[in-house]
Amino acid sequence: MPYRTDGSGIDAPVRVLLVTSRQSKRWVVPKGNPSATLGPHAAAALEAEEEAGVQGLVCPTPLGSYRYRKTRGNGASLMVDVDIFPLAVSRELPEWKEQAERERRWFSLADAAAAVDEPDLRDLIRSFGPADFTAATRRTTMLAIVAQKSRISPMFAWFQRLLPKSGNFFDLFEAHAVTISAAADALSRLMQDGVAARDHIREVIERENDADGITRDVLLTVRQTFLTPFDRGAITSLIGSMDDTVDEMQAAVQAIDVYEVQGFDQEMRDMAAIIVDAARLTVEAMPLLRDVGKNGPRLHELTERIVRMEGQADAIHTAALKKAFKAMGDVETRDFIVKREIFKHLERIVDAFEDVANEIDGIVIDHA
Repeated sequence: MPYRTDGSGIDAPVRVLLVTSRQSKRWVVPKGNPSATLGPHAAAALEAEEEAGVQGLVCPTPLGSYRYRKTRGNGASLMVDVDIFPLAVSRELPEWKEQAERERRWFSLADAAAAVDEPDLRDLIRSFGPADFTAATRRTTMLAIVAQKSRISPMFAWFQRLLPKSGNFFDLFEAHAVTISAAADALSRLMQDGVAARDHIREVIERENDADGITRDVLLTVRQTFLTPFDRGAITSLIGSMDDTVDEMQAAVQAIDVYEVQGFDQEMRDMAAIIVDAARLTVEAMPLLRDVGKNGPRLHELTERIVRMEGQADAIHTAALKKAFKAMGDVETRDFIVKREIFKHLERIVDAFEDVANEIDGIVIDHA
């Protein structure tokens, strides 16, 4: 499922690219048969390039699956199971293999869900983005309602300043999540093709500096605030785990810079794709914390996805190291050590996202 985010804000809309089928011309996601030589996610990325003319990093952890009935050339109508892999589009090709056979179009999540025929695919598309959660979860305080109804805003503003401060923690969490996502995107661009590597490395480092500033603001606000939305320890643990993700991204790109790594294994790109998707889920989760009681089920769903991604990243990391050791351990020891270092940093990034998921789960358990 190729997707992109229009803008970098916490509520930036997500769009999905659909293509028309060759025979019926109905809207579908790019898909095809499994490959004997490629993993499922890599085969899905190849289908997206051939059918929709898009390239990007594809997350190896499927979003989910759906079933539909496919009519074969011999007339048989058989059920087919389809795994959906999120693909963060970085490049749209002006020409592609099936350009003459299909139309491609970007849809909002709501419009994409309405355009497809399969109910399960419709649900998967709807589940992919925040679905207007941000606006729904920004609760208006009772005092603000009273002020609005009574038309005594200046008096109310004076009275509100006398109340204990509650801090702007949610704004800071959301700003930090957007910074994490931007750093993950820069890391993925570096991993994907290495073009303008210096700029991508610099951007990750700059984003890490921005994240550090937001973290300091959170810690300062904790000290200055009388009333906090969660336990103070939960606030500091959450922002600390979020900051660890971008710290590890900085460590990864610095290692790439130090060792002058110019080529990246497919497994490295797969782990980078997991990082991009975990960052996207973190961006969605932050506004939901404004009303944990209402949004607990969705938060739990998001954290489950991140934990599942971390398990997939562990498997990729282990298999990749074993493959590299067999290929170069005895004769290219230095190159193996460099690869092991890069993989170590990528694994630590995903581990940090799992820590974020665990912190969110803790908040949900305490407050939902």
